[in-house]
Amino acid sequence: MAGFIDIACNFTHESFKHKLGEVINNAEHAGVEKFVLLCASLSDLDPIKQIQNIEPEKYFISAGIHPHHATETAGMNYDQLLSQLQSINPHAIGETGLDYFRNISPPDIQKESFRMHIEIAKELSLPLYLHQRDAHNDFMRMIREHRKNFPKFVVHCFTGTQKELDDYLDLGAYIGLTGWICDEKRNIDLRQSIKNIPLEKMMIETDSPYLIPKNLPNKPKKNINEPKYLPHIANEICELTGYELEELKLATSNNAINFFS
Repeated sequence: MAGFIDIACNFTHESFKHKLGEVINNAEHAGVEKFVLLCASLSDLDPIKQIQNIEPEKYFISAGIHPHHATETAGMNYDQLLSQLQSINPHAIGETGLDYFRNISPPDIQKESFRMHIEIAKELSLPLYLHQRDAHNDFMRMIREHRKNFPKFVVHCFTGTQKELDDYLDLGAYIGLTGWICDEKRNIDLRQSIKNIPLEKMMIETDSPYLIPKNLPNKPKKNINEPKYLPHIANEICELTGYELEELKLATSNNAINFFS
């Protein structure tokens, strides 16, 4: 049978610097066969390419600047950003979007960075890998403003409301689900709303090393999340939706292959 695909792996994070081989090996033993290398900053581009070059068949790669780091685009024009992102031959553009939770980068700079990423994805005919937190209205407004020839897109790490989910699905979005759903006390609305995600629009992710599932029976030291916990997240989704595990694995893996290919 086909294995799981983890669509969110921050493998350039310091936590994986000296143990990535072990992390990949453990994930594969758990049934995870492919990984999306996430890019959050221009400083991630070279390390991502180095990781991918070792065993390219294992990875899809993204190229983009997370809204937290949107100030990296200050002083850059469109062509300069395009050249940087295109340099690693990505399968998707992102992660990009808007994050007003901490406003680590000012909202106006986030919006301009998001706009350029959208136009780059259009020019390269690549899908968009999107992030949104506490910025839903502006996020939706920008997508709708650029709706002409808008690429296919995934809303990564969905933690929103049913209304937000409906808005995304109405625009044809794919939805990425993380271990955030494993917290039954804090995520009542989310655990209800995922029942309304069509299986053909669902993908699954760990966002490792972040978002360790709260209900893991044996948590690792320092709560470092790894792709080997993706089947745990998948089992939780099955409990909440009624899908069989093999059904979920096959569908989400096919969705990821079709999206990133």
